[in-house]
Amino acid sequence: MNVFISYLKNYFKEIRLLNFLLTTFFVSILIALNYSVGIEKRIIAISPWFLSLAVFFIFYFIIFSTAYLLQSNKEFIINNKVKFILFIMIASLIFSLKIIHWNIFSLSTKLLKNPWDKYSSIVLQFPAKLLMILIALFFTWKSLYKQQSFFGFTTKNFNAKPYLLMLFCVVLLIISASTQVDFLQMYPKAKTIYFINNYTHYSWFYKLLYEISYGLDFISIELFFRGFLVIGFIRFAGINSILPMAVFYCTIHFGKPLAECISSYFGGIILGVLAYKTKSILGGLMVHLGLAWMMELGGYASLLYFNSH
Repeated sequence: MNVFISYLKNYFKEIRLLNFLLTTFFVSILIALNYSVGIEKRIIAISPWFLSLAVFFIFYFIIFSTAYLLQSNKEFIINNKVKFILFIMIASLIFSLKIIHWNIFSLSTKLLKNPWDKYSSIVLQFPAKLLMILIALFFTWKSLYKQQSFFGFTTKNFNAKPYLLMLFCVVLLIISASTQVDFLQMYPKAKTIYFINNYTHYSWFYKLLYEISYGLDFISIELFFRGFLVIGFIRFAGINSILPMAVFYCTIHFGKPLAECISSYFGGIILGVLAYKTKSILGGLMVHLGLAWMMELGGYASLLYFNSH
């Protein structure tokens, strides 16, 4: 754990304080705008889907580019202008494709009857999107990075113990959060498939399948944000890749409770620093999966408690 603390101390020594303050101020403005006018909800509500995709692409491109422009050292942009813009566009497009709703439901209705068509549509979203990100990043890696590990998928420099300690430290915070109304409105995420309770005696099995599928989403998140946006951008931006990633990462939490959204920015910085120093995303994946499933458990426990009283 001391090593991780030293990583963070060294990071804040290496970057300019002004960069951090400007970037944090930028994030604060975005958060305030979202929770007052609902940026993400408005974009998701746009139809047809390809218009929503286009607006998300423009939104992410502007946010990600602005975050990089707020960093003091612009040489990495000037020296790699074409590639850098291309990578910003690739990143914006990949995540825009991920965040929009995929209408797998229309395909499943041809094979399954109600309610299993709806259930399969929900559960298949996460593995389908993970596959899309894996394919997109694989071709990017094959083209430009093939002599290094696949965006941090490596056990080199990986030590699980400090990450387990980090998870242990946040248990009390999750227990406290799970008593809050806005938390219970969001968690457990498995509430979206509770309609199957009336159709099977083994609903626990289908909820477990959902939780496994839900966990795959965090492989997508870590691979994209810490793998591609930090480790993959090191060749262009070096240590300056961390803050823009944290800004982008914060914006994908706009639909979450406010406290979770704010903490995602600082959590993104911490996980970004660890990925930057270790060149591995396995620790971040462990923390992210652990947090996600603990929050699900907190949601289940709170619902059971309130339903029994």
